[in-house]
Amino acid sequence: MQQAEIGIIGGSGLYSMPGFSDVHETEISTPFGAPSDPYVLGKLEGRKVAFLARHGRGHRILPTELNFRANIYGMKQLGVERILSLSAVGSLKEEHKPTDFVIPDQFFDRTRHRVSTFFGEGVVAHVSFADPVCGELGKVLKRACDGAKVVSKLGGTYLCMEGPQFSTKAESNIYRSWGMDVIGMTNLQEAKLAREAEICYATLALVTDYDCWHPGHDAVTVETVIEYLNKNVRNAQLIMREAVKKLSGKPRECKCGLALKNAIFTAPDLWPEATTRKLEAIIAKYRK
Repeated sequence: MQQAEIGIIGGSGLYSMPGFSDVHETEISTPFGAPSDPYVLGKLEGRKVAFLARHGRGHRILPTELNFRANIYGMKQLGVERILSLSAVGSLKEEHKPTDFVIPDQFFDRTRHRVSTFFGEGVVAHVSFADPVCGELGKVLKRACDGAKVVSKLGGTYLCMEGPQFSTKAESNIYRSWGMDVIGMTNLQEAKLAREAEICYATLALVTDYDCWHPGHDAVTVETVIEYLNKNVRNAQLIMREAVKKLSGKPRECKCGLALKNAIFTAPDLWPEATTRKLEAIIAKYRK
């Protein structure tokens, strides 16, 4: 029985989702361990929604410590088909000002210590990732931003760094010379795993600062980030409600739901039984 249709992953500063009705929490056990927090299930704008606090309520988990696989696999087990992700980011371009929102359509990987796939242990898959976010879902977020009268841009590249430290000036200026738009610490792994799980994924990036490159802007501090986070959170909550409303009743027309169709290289008769059981939620329909 599908417990949720849409997943919302809240980042720094957003640990709950107002407006839910019929709310209850559920702790999910996944083959990849425990997710960051219990999932908060309920109805939002008439749709079944699952909310997850990415870093745990109270912000207890470092970006590198996040169990990305458990977080996304748990969404799959709940029946989620679309994930709307919220993430605090630094701006690498003058045009993206603090309190603006960016809806990236590309990612660039600068992480070093993370597992970004469900596969391995006898089953090999290579999904297409040229377009790493769901274009349909990105457009919905943009329309929701416009409806909330929030300054936003559809498109741009999110550079995902390891953290937890913020950038040096040398790093920040290199990223700018590469043409990157925003910088964060979490969303790339979510996007990769969502694609493998055949879940649509899009990011609403909440700009909190100019990283440390801007000559008229102080180096990033926790106080600065929190100040802008608080200004962003209310807008983000309004946008999530509007996005869910715009998705109401619409079946998926993108290719995300078939991402594994021609991506699993290992013949089904060679899949180890233990791995098959572990990946049941995402590969069962291909075991024919």
